[in-house]
Amino acid sequence: MMKVTSLPADDNSCGWFHLSRPRKPKPAHEGHSTARWVIVGAGFTGLAAARQLALNFPNVEVVLVEAQEVGLGPSGRNAGFAIDLPHDIGAEDYIGDIALAKSSLKLNLAGQSILRDLVDQHGIDCQMKACGKYQAAVEDRGIAVLEAYRRGLDKLEQPYQMIEQDELPNHLGTHFYRKALYTPGAVLLQPSALVKGLADHLPANVTLYERTPILEVEYGAKTVLKHANGSITADNLILANNSFGMRFGFLKGRMLPIYTYGSITRQLTSEEQAQLGGKPYWGAIPADPFGTTVRRTPDNRLLIRNSFSFNPDGRSDSRYNERFIRRHKASFDKRFPMLPNVNFEYTWGGALAMTRNHNGFFGELAPNVYGALGCNGLGVTRGTVTGQLLADWLAGQRDERIDFLLNAPGPNSNPPQPFLSLGVNANLKWGQYRAGRES
Repeated sequence: MMKVTSLPADDNSCGWFHLSRPRKPKPAHEGHSTARWVIVGAGFTGLAAARQLALNFPNVEVVLVEAQEVGLGPSGRNAGFAIDLPHDIGAEDYIGDIALAKSSLKLNLAGQSILRDLVDQHGIDCQMKACGKYQAAVEDRGIAVLEAYRRGLDKLEQPYQMIEQDELPNHLGTHFYRKALYTPGAVLLQPSALVKGLADHLPANVTLYERTPILEVEYGAKTVLKHANGSITADNLILANNSFGMRFGFLKGRMLPIYTYGSITRQLTSEEQAQLGGKPYWGAIPADPFGTTVRRTPDNRLLIRNSFSFNPDGRSDSRYNERFIRRHKASFDKRFPMLPNVNFEYTWGGALAMTRNHNGFFGELAPNVYGALGCNGLGVTRGTVTGQLLADWLAGQRDERIDFLLNAPGPNSNPPQPFLSLGVNANLKWGQYRAGRES
């Protein structure tokens, strides 16, 4: 029997969660039960795995366990980009090996397609817009990144448009940026609304338990998951809880729980919308990975997302929210000086499950224990498709995408503590400083 030494504990200030449709959480698990399939983690990966297992095994109960409320965790806290294109920041042209890039593109496109179909099928109100994304630059370094990425997109034969400084206000309203690379394939959405909607439209043979953190695990021929009010015995366990998979005894020292932080404004008035100008909704990511992501939402709010912290226990720390809201306001004021009276309504942090080599894990962790872990900032699309493909593989299916994931090298090992924290924190601090005006 091993104890789970750190449990999810996200702050309660996530704007996406509070601005999305309220829902009644499913009851927590009580007593002692058994199931053929048990999934831990009801984010994009876990929801996709549960849905597909239920379809592949229609006469079998699939149990999905979530430590918090659905939509409150990391899947509901990101910037709301369902990204299609690969973006390898370690490669000179940000594409790298063309065969790997094409495989990644296929996976991301499949994740988008799955989500679009589910949103259409169930009428999920999550502000989904297939409007593409801008990658915007201010500094010379950032413009060099855009030029390199353009060369990579040419190699990958993907469409794009390079937009110059004088044209950008017609797109984004702001005069802040010098250049942007627009790619049409990204989908923007309200992430917490999407996660809630997916959870409320699971197949009938999926049983979802919320507010059921697992405290102890016993591995063997069957896996026993113990919580405060009972236990669940699983013939097969699937971990879809990203960096918390390390707390269940797997991939120890191979994932990095990196938190990034977002703030969202109140709704803009009609007069403020006219002062801003530009398109009615859009999303811009920074050319520098440590810069600021900005969105204008369909309900006329502005999102600022930047700043990072390394939280080794994977848990939120409200002190960072208080510290970074000042940085968010400075970033907002630089970009939107025409909106001096617009303040933030919510500020929150959200975890990314990063790995040093940007590879996640897919497959068998131990006998009768499986996982799809480490989405490296692509949780919306990559989490969705890997969750579904894991369920297909467990049902005996194979295709080129499953083979690609099974044959991937998996996450690298991290250095030991305290060198890990020292190195990660120094890298985050230096990266944010070097981003300059992109921050």
